[in-house]
Amino acid sequence: MLYWLTEFSDGGDIFNLFRYITFRSGGAFFTALIFGFIFGKPLINILRKKQGRGQPIREDGPESHKEKQGTPTMGGLLILSALLVSTLLWTRLDNPYVWITLFVTYSFGLIGFWDDFAKVSKNNTAGVSGKIRLSLGMAIAAIAAIWASAVHPEGLQYQLAFPVFKDTLLNMGYLFIPFVMIVIVGSANAVNLTDGLDGLAIMPVMIAAGTLGVIAYAVGRVDFTEYLDVHYVPGTGELFVFTSALIGGGLGFLWYNAPPAAVFMGDTGSLALGGALGAIAVATKHEIVLAIVGGIFVAEALSVIIQVLYYKRTGKRVFLMAPIHHHFEHKGWQEPQIVIRFWIISLILALIGLATLKVR
Repeated sequence: MLYWLTEFSDGGDIFNLFRYITFRSGGAFFTALIFGFIFGKPLINILRKKQGRGQPIREDGPESHKEKQGTPTMGGLLILSALLVSTLLWTRLDNPYVWITLFVTYSFGLIGFWDDFAKVSKNNTAGVSGKIRLSLGMAIAAIAAIWASAVHPEGLQYQLAFPVFKDTLLNMGYLFIPFVMIVIVGSANAVNLTDGLDGLAIMPVMIAAGTLGVIAYAVGRVDFTEYLDVHYVPGTGELFVFTSALIGGGLGFLWYNAPPAAVFMGDTGSLALGGALGAIAVATKHEIVLAIVGGIFVAEALSVIIQVLYYKRTGKRVFLMAPIHHHFEHKGWQEPQIVIRFWIISLILALIGLATLKVR
């Protein structure tokens, strides 16, 4: 929205700053961060008052989680509110990639809100049927896939790009649509599975978002893409503003979600943020890199899949409990140990993901 101030610029005044993505990204970050600090406590008080007993705790979960009974959920509303205000204020609103990402983020956020509301109102962990959630997620992802394919440059439409092998493109044709659906829905649900300990999901999300934001900025500049020899996707640089706002809102939330959490993100936040990561990866043609950068989320999702399939076949478990962060809890790791070690791994994976821009 503030980009329109450039119309008053003669090229040498303060209004000219709004032309620069880096300046607007900084503004987006601080706007979302301040929003989180200002409205975090009042929102938590409202959620605590409305929810009463807070998020239901799984009966078969780790014993230490029983102490968290009464903690309110839907804290993702704080992140999503800060993100929306900041994005609308600082991005170019004529950019299709921004709107695709916003559409995915807040559509998945609505699914998560519905699920959280069902859990709190019924005081059980069942929530909305998994089939319904999956069907709605697939429909949203299909719209996003078709939309993204329509706005991608002609030479990149329906193409799958590969890191390292930068000259390689795989023409998937219309199979690209279901592929994108799997990427977005898979990303959303993988982040949702990771959100099981205080602060565990939000920091890897911010790290992944920051990494994808840098990639979006790079592939949106023709000079950078020529130097790095990656595919040029004009317009994606605006997503750096979005990811900066996400990081600012995420830090504002983490202030209250740090152990012991005053509020949980809930499906409202985890599904929305996971969907956002998937949408950005699709927009920038870095779907495979998302699997590297979001390796923690991949590991969490795979641990559940492996556990379920192996148990159905043998009646035995591979992990003491899935997702895998619960396995480490049962092994005797303390919650802060698991959280911080997962953060470290996320940072390492992010650096590997960034390295794919240069390595070939």
